[in-house]
Amino acid sequence: MIAKDRAALLPDDQRIVISGIGLTSPNGNNLESYRQNLLAGISGVKDYEIRYVGKTLAGVCDFPATEYQSKKDARRGTRAGAVGIWATNEAIRRSGLDWQNVDRSRVGIYVGVTEHGNVETENEIYQIKGFDYDTQFWSHHHNPRTVANNPAGEVALNLGITGPHYTIGAACAAGNAGVIQGVQMLRLNECDLALAGGVSESIHTFGIFASFKSQGALAEHSDPAKACRPFDTQRNGIVVSEGACMFVLERLSDARARGAEIIAEIVSYAINTDATDFVLPNPERQAQCVQLALQRGGLNADDIDIVSTHATGTSSGDAQECQALRSVFGNSTHTHFNNTKSFIGHTMGAAGALELAGNLPSLKDRVCHATINLDQLDPECALPNLVANEAREIPRVRYILNNSFGMLGINSVVIVRQA
Repeated sequence: MIAKDRAALLPDDQRIVISGIGLTSPNGNNLESYRQNLLAGISGVKDYEIRYVGKTLAGVCDFPATEYQSKKDARRGTRAGAVGIWATNEAIRRSGLDWQNVDRSRVGIYVGVTEHGNVETENEIYQIKGFDYDTQFWSHHHNPRTVANNPAGEVALNLGITGPHYTIGAACAAGNAGVIQGVQMLRLNECDLALAGGVSESIHTFGIFASFKSQGALAEHSDPAKACRPFDTQRNGIVVSEGACMFVLERLSDARARGAEIIAEIVSYAINTDATDFVLPNPERQAQCVQLALQRGGLNADDIDIVSTHATGTSSGDAQECQALRSVFGNSTHTHFNNTKSFIGHTMGAAGALELAGNLPSLKDRVCHATINLDQLDPECALPNLVANEAREIPRVRYILNNSFGMLGINSVVIVRQA
């Protein structure tokens, strides 16, 4: 334990830990398989086809949706709800909680989303088109499916949770934002247990593909597994993906009292805004967000052992983030850098949470998963100790910093450490 680590100086009821992880990703439906594929260099990106856009590429999840919900509930609900229900139930199961005896009025659900409702509205318009746009054929389920709180609300209905539930709209920083909200609510005593993370159903809306394509930012490659290639000179855009990752967060005092296995402690976080552009990132503001998280945690850049980068595979975005990271970590001798999107594409609202989860096992095994598809490094993306193409055992892993940024200039950082 390092004295300057401010989280370690807090009372145990203000220290927040992760005690359960549930997820579905394009290359794994639990942390074990997901991590194994990250270490083995196995991508989850596949050929994909969607109406109006046609053939493209995407990260698609394949999980037993009806294991935790009935077919009727799955039909009535949304894809975002389904992935969230799966991930949350798995997180609870793996946390070792005595769920039947948990006071569900003291459980909070905080789900990060990039966008929600697009899929349902597109589908309804497509359906009534076949009836000459007669709105009597519009589904009465449309409103509850498209309200912004739907993904968190579906989880609440599924699990009988009567505490607070809501979504956090934070673009592609939403996975981190969900975690941050959970930490804050526990510290404010608004709940005793926080189910927090992020979800994405983005691949089921043609609009997101069409928009990225019109921007020239939709990845293309003859081999789907090589399409997402952050930092590479041949990178040509984003691979849109779906997924979910939810964490069980609780106070250290509560986790210890029930003898929980503590996966990691959340020691710091930060969110700020570029206030510069709708889409283009601002490296100065990104660097300020990282520095703020370090400052709040009482940490120096050299204390961080792994930085999980946000890089999406776009030409300007990757270079701008690397500029920001060099300004903070340029003199660090211990810090290693990797990227998870190169394996699974951009899971939008789930990205921050999934990318954090994929790196957490490093706190035990000291292996940093790689950035794959990095054949020729763009000099503008050069970083010290960038782990490329093959996983690497590193001397120490005490602290992991997770970057997650989004449109409209929202930046987020979460820092965790060994339990």
